[in-house]
Amino acid sequence: MASSSSSGLTFKLHPLVILNISDHYTRVKSQSQPPSHASSGGGDSSSAAASPSSPSAHRVFGCVIGVQRGRTVEIFNSFELLYDPVTHSLDRAFLEKKQELYKKVFPNFYILGWYSTGSDAQESDMHIHKALMDINESPVYVLLNPSINHAQKDLPITIFESELHVIDGIPQLIFVRSSYTIETVEAERISVDHVAHLKPSDGGSAATQLAAHLTGIHSAIKMLNSRIRVLHHYLVAMQKGEIPYESSLLRQVSSLLRRLPAIESEKFQDDFLMEYSDTLLVTYLAMFTNCSSTMNELVEKFNTAYDRHSRRGGRTAFI
Repeated sequence: MASSSSSGLTFKLHPLVILNISDHYTRVKSQSQPPSHASSGGGDSSSAAASPSSPSAHRVFGCVIGVQRGRTVEIFNSFELLYDPVTHSLDRAFLEKKQELYKKVFPNFYILGWYSTGSDAQESDMHIHKALMDINESPVYVLLNPSINHAQKDLPITIFESELHVIDGIPQLIFVRSSYTIETVEAERISVDHVAHLKPSDGGSAATQLAAHLTGIHSAIKMLNSRIRVLHHYLVAMQKGEIPYESSLLRQVSSLLRRLPAIESEKFQDDFLMEYSDTLLVTYLAMFTNCSSTMNELVEKFNTAYDRHSRRGGRTAFI
């Protein structure tokens, strides 16, 4: 597999595609969990590429759709496909039916390629890739790595193109990596933000959501701190003469530092302290409201229990 593509295409990937692939993989994985290990040849189990005990047991497959304008390929959406792990082929009738349905809703979208899950492209993936070449002569392959790696900062998404290379005197199609950018529209930003702030289904409280929010802020500040430290070490090494001077980088750093005095003004401090005080006041009011509500519930429960007792003993209620 070559390191990078030489086609010169620019790929723009929308968040909806990542959410669809992740949701597809999560559903297939949850449906194939024990206690039932019985094998079935139905359509629901055809998304799995192997037995539940193998690492590739929960691979999923689908098509990505979008538009291509000149040298720019924009992937907007995706849909699932049925896959036969024995013949390494797709259900063509199902694909054509889904394509027809999506064409009615999105007449400007075309099938740009396909997606799957896994740590890297496999040899069997080329069979699926070639099977889609009659629909798109140069399909793209979007691969999502479902393995959790906390040290990884980038998205676990890789986009592959196919190129014809001569290997040992034989022309062969191989997968090559392509760079991409995340492109969003306003509706997608609102939807992703809504999904990110959904209340947990296990009865999580507002405190749980606040903890998750603060954890995200802490991670962002930690990442910013680490990048500033790297930049500082680089500048120190440049000052000591350990590495050559790079004028373009120094201009960018100088431009960044010029912004700092703008936020050290007296007006900024006053506005910051006022906003900070307002935030603390709102937090305290929310705490008082919560405590009052809890106290009222406790008093009501006590009165209810004490009233039942007083009916028997002739005593009055507490409040």
